[in-house]
Amino acid sequence: MTDDARAAASAAALEVRPLDPATWDAFAELCASSDGYPSGCWCNGMHEEGLTRDAACNRERKAARVLADSAHAALVFDGRLCVGWCQYGPATEVVHIKNRRRYDATQDGPLPDWRIGCTHTRAGHRRRGVATTALLGALDLIAAAGGGRVEGYPEPAGVVPAGFLFHGALSTFERAGFARDRMIGKHRWVVTRTVEASGPRRTR
Repeated sequence: MTDDARAAASAAALEVRPLDPATWDAFAELCASSDGYPSGCWCNGMHEEGLTRDAACNRERKAARVLADSAHAALVFDGRLCVGWCQYGPATEVVHIKNRRRYDATQDGPLPDWRIGCTHTRAGHRRRGVATTALLGALDLIAAAGGGRVEGYPEPAGVVPAGFLFHGALSTFERAGFARDRMIGKHRWVVTRTVEASGPRRTR
């Protein structure tokens, strides 16, 4: 079996659920058990309040946002285990993006309805379709919330080390139907896609 075939088979067994009070414990376990940055950041870096140096404080802030429905992510499950996520939210929720100064200087027109924030895959589950499943799951959840114009800020995986692809890999976004808009960093692109609504538009 080829690597692509193995990845497709693994992805077929994955399930996407939204980050909410019912899935909080699984999300928290993944954050707390990570050997990397998510163990301390709790996926807070792109919110308005940003990060503190206190992981417990970051956890509390994230939990409060989840309870208030002001933090969104598509969580990927392999059975009962949460193996990755794709953060998303309106521009007022996903505020801090990489290369923000250049982004603002080249912005022509209104902000997007939605932004794709950070992505993360649990160690030992990479190259199994988790990131793609998470991104497509986020787009499905956006559609259910009314759809609209979505932006992402990825970089090429072959140029940037995988451990620094916090905004995701360019190829993953392009396979999901995103088009390149403009560059805002040495390797970072703004990519866009319009998602049709599958549910009522939410008030943001």
